[in-house]
Amino acid sequence: MTISLRFAARSDVGLVRQSNQDSGYAGPHLCLLCDGMGGPAGGDIASAVAVEHLMPLDADSHQAGELLGLMRDAVQAAHTELVTLSSQDPDLAGLGTTCIGVMRSGNKLAMVHVGDSRAYMLRDGTLTQVTTDHTFVEYLVETGRLTRDQARQHPQRSVLLRVLGDTEGEVQLDESIREAVPGDRWLLCSDGLSGPVTAETIGEVLAGVADPGQAADQLIDLALRAGGPDNVTAVVFDVVKDDPEPQTVPQVVGSAATERLAQERAAAAHRASGGEAKDAEAASPAAKAAALMATLEEKPDAASSKDSSEVNEAIATEAATQQKARRRHRRRVIVGSLVLLATLVGASVLFYRWTQTRYYVSTHDGKVAIYQGIPQSIGPLKLSHSVKTYEDLPVNNLDHNIRERLDATVTQPSMSDAETYVDKTVRSYRRPAAAPQSTSSPTAKPSTAPSSTPSPASATPAQSGKPGQEG
Repeated sequence: MTISLRFAARSDVGLVRQSNQDSGYAGPHLCLLCDGMGGPAGGDIASAVAVEHLMPLDADSHQAGELLGLMRDAVQAAHTELVTLSSQDPDLAGLGTTCIGVMRSGNKLAMVHVGDSRAYMLRDGTLTQVTTDHTFVEYLVETGRLTRDQARQHPQRSVLLRVLGDTEGEVQLDESIREAVPGDRWLLCSDGLSGPVTAETIGEVLAGVADPGQAADQLIDLALRAGGPDNVTAVVFDVVKDDPEPQTVPQVVGSAATERLAQERAAAAHRASGGEAKDAEAASPAAKAAALMATLEEKPDAASSKDSSEVNEAIATEAATQQKARRRHRRRVIVGSLVLLATLVGASVLFYRWTQTRYYVSTHDGKVAIYQGIPQSIGPLKLSHSVKTYEDLPVNNLDHNIRERLDATVTQPSMSDAETYVDKTVRSYRRPAAAPQSTSSPTAKPSTAPSSTPSPASATPAQSGKPGQEG
């Protein structure tokens, strides 16, 4: 069974806002939804930056076990860029974005989430909200101080306690992995949809409209009919099996699909500190949320002049939660590092022990020698040492062919094999001892001189012998 996604992404500026700060992406392996904040000077940039960093992950080469790590790294890279952009341009201070990413590998779906954008799943006609809003009113609901109906009308329902923004530190994401079940339909949406349109209505549309694109269009239309107070973005995807014509062309919507991102990012480093007037949305709940987020840990008391004690309490609680999460993460990193270190040490010990079962023949101090180990080093650590040197086999007395072999080292499986190689092979390449013969040649001349002196004497008797024969 082959699983694939049928997807669609739609976005609208709404009826109140002057610019679209939402960004959406839908592809064959990845779907994204980001809702920017901080006014038109930064909200559209923040959401587009997040999408830009995550989009390259849309590929079929990833294993299920690495999905969360890949998305986590991409979100952190986006966070780093947002911090840099904000530091370069005062007009971008307080920019941020929500972020939902769902990534598929085979029959697994991995999801990361921060902020108040939502993910819904429709299965067998039942709609379930998969994500939890990182908002002040959600905190009040979870602590029993508000009902769901009251939360929908709360004046501070847009105040975020967690966001992807320009505040230093690690981004705290909700992470999960679940099965990709054929027949499931997913919706990723900004609060411009989930705010004015009830979950019941959303479920009816998702269940009643077969085509993902038409379903997204209808949902956005409902949000506009309800007043369209915010940007509206919907990403709908269906999990299907054995699709004869799977979708391959991704869809990008919102600020991520415009050229303004490149223009703003190019101009960010060159803007004058007081050059452009802030948009009226700088005082919006979203901008206020970004300011609150910036005070989570460094300035927990700054919100007291602007917000109620309940907001301060919620911020303190969320800060404590995030601090605990960071401590858990650090512990996991430390434990993981120790495990990795122990594994490396163990592997190194086993590798070194294996090297000491190897032998090779080479030279040592100008003589033939047998080494235990392998002829390599790891930094200053040598993986071999000489165990036997043949004093009677100087290298200079060997034929140049065997000397070249020894310089390159001759590997042997055991000590006995190495000794046999030296005795039978290396010794056979010893050159004849011609040097002693050449040194005695000067003494040969004196030995021939005495032998030549008796020659006349011996000749004389020979000549006297002839007359005796004649007589």
